[in-house]
Amino acid sequence: MYSVKCIECGKENSEESYNCECGGLLEVRINLDQVEIDFKLNGKDLSVWKYRSLLPVKIEPISLKEGGTPLYRLERLEKELGIRRIYVKHEGLNPSGSFKDRGMTVGVTKAIEFNRKAVACASTGNTSASMAMYAARAGLKAYVLLPAGKVALGKVAQALMHGAEVIGIKGNFDDALRIIREVCDRLRIYLLNSVNPFRLEGQKTIAYEIVDEIGVPDRVVLPVGNAGNISAIYKGFKEFLELQLIEWLPKMTGIQAERSAPVYKAFIEKKDNIEPVSNPETIATAIRIGNPVNAKKALKAIYESKGLAEIVSDDEIISAQKLLAKNGIGVEPASAASVAGLIKLAKAGMIESDEKVVCITTGNLLKDPETAIKVSGEPKIVEASVEKVMSLM
Repeated sequence: MYSVKCIECGKENSEESYNCECGGLLEVRINLDQVEIDFKLNGKDLSVWKYRSLLPVKIEPISLKEGGTPLYRLERLEKELGIRRIYVKHEGLNPSGSFKDRGMTVGVTKAIEFNRKAVACASTGNTSASMAMYAARAGLKAYVLLPAGKVALGKVAQALMHGAEVIGIKGNFDDALRIIREVCDRLRIYLLNSVNPFRLEGQKTIAYEIVDEIGVPDRVVLPVGNAGNISAIYKGFKEFLELQLIEWLPKMTGIQAERSAPVYKAFIEKKDNIEPVSNPETIATAIRIGNPVNAKKALKAIYESKGLAEIVSDDEIISAQKLLAKNGIGVEPASAASVAGLIKLAKAGMIESDEKVVCITTGNLLKDPETAIKVSGEPKIVEASVEKVMSLM
């Protein structure tokens, strides 16, 4: 049904590998000519496991009913930017509050298949929260390595509440990933960062759901941190194209924070490889990553689809976060990077007026309440009287 192959040399690897012997990234290749499609693209019953025939699992999945996230239309922003259709797919309404759940339902299921007793990850927050939930559901031990003081407390709280062993290190995310990979190798713990190719298989279902509900958009815009999601979603569209379920591919457009932007820099320099950013910084903690492991996959998705990469400032991110909130959509800062990038590109004349665009918002507002309060202001406090309250209205 599937194989695990290197995107560099094409060699087939063990299912339990994370990288090829040549150092290349691995990708799950579904044998699409052997697939029996057992779902209808009717916009109904959306979920990750609706598309099980295209997912590489052999057992009943560990699931918390992930996927099926809403697609909202932003009519006011369409008028402001002069773009035909703008949608937001709000992945912050998954069980743990982020898109990571799509990957974790597959990744933790594979851990059970491989008879592992524990899972682990390095994280800027959302990965740890999601992994802890799914590990708890599966009865597995979970270990998390975080850059101390650099992760929003809402995400740390989730990981702790669901029973993960959380360890903070005096370093950044890239240091944490380097360390946890070696720890996993030594202790035979299953690594669930996005270097794990099975994680990305769950995330490709974002593409499936978009097609299922509104057909193929002209462009998909999303935040880029560790760079797995943009390549996963593109892979989903490509599989539907090969299966002749769609007739074209959308332009994949990746948005990074300006001080955490190695993929953007490689794109404008027309390179296939990044130069890591040693000290990435941004208010959008979920994409504060200087050496994204899936950068090569992300760049390939952007180049192949004739897409774009762009950077946005922290001020532009917060402005977009507030714009989304005024439309009733509550997201954490990193999520708003997609909409901030769309606004910047549209004003620069880089988006055609007749495009149908989907922005992916990756995490819930409640993931980072500290930043929300900081940029919105705290509640006003008055005496308990009708007059005092009315004076503030």
